[in-house]
Amino acid sequence: MKKQLLRKLSVVMAALMVICSLALAPANAADSSAAVSAQSYNLPDSMEDGAILHAFCWNFNTIKEKLPEIAAAGFKSVQTSPINEVKVGDSGGMQLFGRGKWYYHYQPISYNIGNYQLGTLEEFEAMCEEADKYGIKIIVDVVANHCTSDYSAISNEIKTLSGGAFHKGLEITDRSNRYQVTQGKLTGLYDLNTKSAVVQGMIKDYLNACLEAGADGFRYDAAKHIELPDEPAVDGKNFASDFWTVILDNDAEFQYGEVLAGDNLDVSKYAALMKITASAYGEQVRYMLTNHRTMASIAKNYKIKNVDGSRLVTWVESHDNYCGDDNSTYSTIDDQMVRQGWAIIAAQGDTTPLFFNRPAGSSTTSKWGNNQIGAAGNDNWQHPEVVEVNKFRNAMVGEDKTVTDAASSNCMMIQRGSKGAVLINTTANDANINATTKLADGEYADHVTGRVFTVSNGKLAGTVTAGSVAVLYQEETVKGDVDGDGELTINDATEIQRHLAEFKNEDGSPIIDETDPKVMEIADYDGDGSITIFDVTAIQATLAELT
Repeated sequence: MKKQLLRKLSVVMAALMVICSLALAPANAADSSAAVSAQSYNLPDSMEDGAILHAFCWNFNTIKEKLPEIAAAGFKSVQTSPINEVKVGDSGGMQLFGRGKWYYHYQPISYNIGNYQLGTLEEFEAMCEEADKYGIKIIVDVVANHCTSDYSAISNEIKTLSGGAFHKGLEITDRSNRYQVTQGKLTGLYDLNTKSAVVQGMIKDYLNACLEAGADGFRYDAAKHIELPDEPAVDGKNFASDFWTVILDNDAEFQYGEVLAGDNLDVSKYAALMKITASAYGEQVRYMLTNHRTMASIAKNYKIKNVDGSRLVTWVESHDNYCGDDNSTYSTIDDQMVRQGWAIIAAQGDTTPLFFNRPAGSSTTSKWGNNQIGAAGNDNWQHPEVVEVNKFRNAMVGEDKTVTDAASSNCMMIQRGSKGAVLINTTANDANINATTKLADGEYADHVTGRVFTVSNGKLAGTVTAGSVAVLYQEETVKGDVDGDGELTINDATEIQRHLAEFKNEDGSPIIDETDPKVMEIADYDGDGSITIFDVTAIQATLAELT
């Protein structure tokens, strides 16, 4: 029996893990499973430390199907399109544009989960349950500012709310007028009376329903069109409200608002309540990409006064940038440029970056590509440059950043502590690097291409090929990885189950109850009269013999 015990450390530690798990409440079981999976893919614990994949117009079943690939690509979170009931446009067509249109997502008719474009409540729940297995979090896009512009389509549930659901008739004509911006119709959409406690209750109930169904976070659409608690009166009209105070008081792990720059708005007031978008910064990133240059001074300036990077969600482009009619990004930056921009925003680590998934088959001459709501977009989010930058980001949590120009304006270097660096070349020429670095002396293989860079006496040397991204760091080995699969064996559920199934007590009886694997029988593997999992000598002997 002792020979069996000494086969693997995981045998001893597996039993310890089983005993410990018995002390946990059943509610913790899912959390434990998710943590194990997140560790398997080296995803960070915190949503803000990880990257978000914006699964634009993917339906729930598509997201569920893609979860293994999403985890393998290093994304911590997936952002959905709005999941509540929306106006059925164009006779229920399912094209992104044409006979369908993506923007009906943003025209609520009720605050019940499920719509004709994305799927049912049950499908949403199944998707969230599956996401938990991979340690992936789900962010729901919430449209709380307005309903559809088609009043006849709005549910009676909303129309009959006590005190009235909507502001009365005001159109936004002056974007610098906060009363109009927060109390008026945005492009004709019926503007919810967000000052009303009844309307607030409706939205709060919807958020709680999303959380109950498995959501982990929220993005608030058109957030700057909803008033703040301290709005000053305009022309004698008082319109400040406690909407955000009420709504944000929920159990979500991550919440941010779409607060676009401009209109002389002090966005720091929103940032004091929740994370916000850094739209002006995205413009600066795209400026570097379209001009085929990189500048450290631009890359590290988030263009928002009095707001720390930790309060920001950054992007190369958003769905509005991509889909808009004016200055649409689809024709100005291609997939390669998107990857370069992604490296700039994701490698720095202090903001939370969002990767917008463009439609499948799209290009700089074809905005809509395959033009299908519900389907996954193109595969740029799985490109090795994106994946390796994500893995770099996840490995560098907690490390400070240094952003420098590594070769004039030809190449930028983002260093994280002394552990690693990402190099971005946005030009059409190779960049030969000879830059000061904090990395320790030695050779570093680019995680994307395998190309070798060297560090000697504080200088990094190597070549970043034209239009590419290089990712440099030494991966740490996992201590206690008995079976060599890259993870701590005591947290490997498969190993635990396999070994527990094999072991017997001295009398040949199983150490676990075959009818209920959670019940431990004797657990005296070596027959010395003590319970082996608490036998320090047995554990030490196992450690000594393991190779």
